Amino acid sequence: METESEPYVRLASLRQLHQVMADMNTARSLADTLQTVADGVVTALGYELACVNLVRPDGDLVVAAFSGNPAAEALITGRVGSRESWERRLTMGENWGDLVFIPHTEGWVLDDDDVPQWYTDGPAPRFEDEWHPSDRLFAPMYTPAAPGGGACGELIGVLSVDRPRNGRRPGAWGREALQMYAFQAAIAISNARLRANMQRALVRLEREQQALRASEESFRQAFEYAPSGMAIAEMGGDQHGRILRTNDALCRLLGRPASAMRRYSFSDLVHPEDIGTLLRTSAEGGRAELRLGRRDGTYVWVSLRNSVVADAADGPRFLLTHVEDIEERKRRELQLAHRASHDSLTGLPNSAELRSRLSSRLCQRPQSTHPAAVDAYDSHDAAYAHPAAFDANGHGFDYRPGGGEAYEAYDHHVHTVAPEDVGRDDGTKGLAVLFCDLDGFKSINDRFGHNAGDAVLIEVARRLSRGVRDGDTVARLGGDEFVILADGLGRADAQDLAVRLRNEIIQPIRAEGRAVRVGASFGIGWAHCGMTADEVLKSADERMYVEKRSRPKQHRRAG
Repeated sequence: METESEPYVRLASLRQLHQVMADMNTARSLADTLQTVADGVVTALGYELACVNLVRPDGDLVVAAFSGNPAAEALITGRVGSRESWERRLTMGENWGDLVFIPHTEGWVLDDDDVPQWYTDGPAPRFEDEWHPSDRLFAPMYTPAAPGGGACGELIGVLSVDRPRNGRRPGAWGREALQMYAFQAAIAISNARLRANMQRALVRLEREQQALRASEESFRQAFEYAPSGMAIAEMGGDQHGRILRTNDALCRLLGRPASAMRRYSFSDLVHPEDIGTLLRTSAEGGRAELRLGRRDGTYVWVSLRNSVVADAADGPRFLLTHVEDIEERKRRELQLAHRASHDSLTGLPNSAELRSRLSSRLCQRPQSTHPAAVDAYDSHDAAYAHPAAFDANGHGFDYRPGGGEAYEAYDHHVHTVAPEDVGRDDGTKGLAVLFCDLDGFKSINDRFGHNAGDAVLIEVARRLSRGVRDGDTVARLGGDEFVILADGLGRADAQDLAVRLRNEIIQPIRAEGRAVRVGASFGIGWAHCGMTADEVLKSADERMYVEKRSRPKQHRRAG
């Protein structure tokens, strides 16, 4: 665009300028756009050198593109000038509209700043508008101004141009063309940056989606093919606890298809005795051991390990439950517990278990001697207790009449009483303790061996268990001694039970290929609160010996 043609501009030059601007807006990347901007200055605006200085995120400006001189391009491309130096340049010299022109007569003060530059020195101008090699012309590029935001927006870069081909400083039309070009270049660069940011965001989003899909697939496979049961349940709302999804291992464990499992919650499947454990575990997360129902009506012991899957905004959303089959371990634990509490030969509760069951029915008399405390203890019903001894729910509490002596609080307890303590004819029933000792057992051991003796003990245990009611306890105290706990019996009932059991025991027993017989002596004791388990057993044992001595020796065993 020759200055001597101003104000007339050739149509070809305008077409060339239009084409350059079109190329800026169709470049495929930010780097291509920057290079197109620099090349357009050289090809369409009549300058030999052009440089695009781009503002970096830290505010400094980097030489992002250069055109017109490969040597100079290699020298300064990528070099950085500080924002402070650039601001000084843009505030000095002459303002040609939005352009900044610093003549060679003033530019010497910039020789030592850190802005990359390529100028060379030369002779003084021969005429007024001749271009000197040390002249500098800058076209700042601003983002389009927001409505009401002023004449220009944020600085995004600076175009540096040099060496007009006609050797003259640009006239009015040349300045207007460069200013317009810088404006369009700013738009093109902003758009290219936006596209680059969008492309990076899309790439990042795609990667995140791929990672999410991979994570979901990994979770799906881990969930579906886990060797132990897995389930996802809802949290909150009307459908709280409803099972949304189960894996194949859980379906096999419970014998239920996945479609059927979605109709339940774990509270529908858990054993009634374990519902409280389940609710606490579901609310807090964590681990619990409980029983879940199978399709065939049986229950299996499982370990539940819950994890709450939370949403940052909405809070807990789902409950991820890991279900592990612990049936075998529980069976072993129950077997060990059974061995610890039962006789290994007969399978009956042993001495420790007998004392535990008996002690659980008895309470000890309070230590206080205050009349109110004794009344509250001795009364079978709270209605007969001192009014201060029980609360409205029937629970004992600390009684301090007039701030005096106190006795220890205790829960309301239906006391165990003995029929003989309240008379023979009022129908009172209590906890009968039948102490049984076999007669003639030692002779069987001596004559036929311990195997025969063991067979006799096993059969006696079976006959005793068969002769009592469900809920009664038959225990082997040790040796040939057995104890029966039978609750809710009167005096006559207990005596009838002892007769029936003795008649069962004296029947012939097959041991080591021969028929043998043993007899049995029974002592009937009665448990009541205030006694210890040992005191109750001692009482029944003493009565057994009284009964044994009262019968002739020949009647103690049947043969």
